[in-house]
Amino acid sequence: MISHCLPVSLGDRSYHITIEEGLIASGRAAESIASLAPGARAVLVTHPGLRETYATPLLSGLQQRGVAASLVTLPPGERGKSLRAVARLYEAFLAAGLDRKGLVIVIGGGVLGDLAGFAAATYLRGVRFVQVPTTLLAQVDASVGGKTGVDLPQGKNLVGAFHQPSAVLIDPRTLLTLPARELRSGLSEVIKYGIIYDKAFFHTVQSDLPRLLRRDMAALSHAIARSCEIKAEVVAQDETEQGLRAILNFGHTVGHALEAVTGYRRYKHGEAIAIGMVSASLLGEEMGVTPPDVTGAIREALQKARLPVAFPADISADSILAAALRDKKTQGGQLRFVLARRIGEVFLQESVPPEAVRAALARQR
Repeated sequence: MISHCLPVSLGDRSYHITIEEGLIASGRAAESIASLAPGARAVLVTHPGLRETYATPLLSGLQQRGVAASLVTLPPGERGKSLRAVARLYEAFLAAGLDRKGLVIVIGGGVLGDLAGFAAATYLRGVRFVQVPTTLLAQVDASVGGKTGVDLPQGKNLVGAFHQPSAVLIDPRTLLTLPARELRSGLSEVIKYGIIYDKAFFHTVQSDLPRLLRRDMAALSHAIARSCEIKAEVVAQDETEQGLRAILNFGHTVGHALEAVTGYRRYKHGEAIAIGMVSASLLGEEMGVTPPDVTGAIREALQKARLPVAFPADISADSILAAALRDKKTQGGQLRFVLARRIGEVFLQESVPPEAVRAALARQR
């Protein structure tokens, strides 16, 4: 059995990421969470489809260890990531008697983690929460780093807060029940970490993609651990995205805009980011900073992971630009993009000309 315990070093907000097969079924997740909340109340937040498989065993384990825990379910999907859903969670927290020593436990994917994490960040001006991510995308990205938030009709994550979890507990076996499309979506973010930070990891992932798609536990555990290590290193240096942490947004400017203009219905998050990473690489070519062979390597890895790389013909560049200008990453009405110099090295480019974006998207169609 492969097990990893990775620190996220943030002073008094530090915590550990535990990656271990069978963490939920064995009761080790319940034991770890109970140690954080002796005598406290806890509320587990999950989706109906995860209730019986993962949430109920964890709930029972906590209750057996003396934690007064209750369970609330919310429907899945980005369209439910709203202030209305946050209000529903506040009501559940109040009904459970959750006080400032209480604990919110999130069992699900990145959307639920963002939503319930934001509710935890703002209820009673902040209560502790634990992430138990069950999708690959959440395990390698959304559960680590303390970004929480909800969407507005105008764009993604426009309301949010930085609120670090008390622990992240990752059980790779949850990926065995994950739909294949969701697994591929998560691989997009895994590939991203290699592009932005670690050339050797990029090539390892590229070689391991057949094993990752087959859900080989050793390959998945390694990919999750290295992805979390990279994110933890970046977050430890720049917790609130004042500089370095912006590199984690590679592919996200076009990706988020594409999600918004298609009403969060056409693409999974990782699919939109895959398209956005090719957009960013082609934009880098347009601006003379990204060699064409880098674009080719990125496109090849994403295609090998069975992810989309072409920009949709029915979406206009102007609609993408308008959505991107509403994104929280824009400053002073100017577009900002993370661009690649080479595999393993990216940088934040300020004041990107709209005509360069249009040219890149035209080439990508």
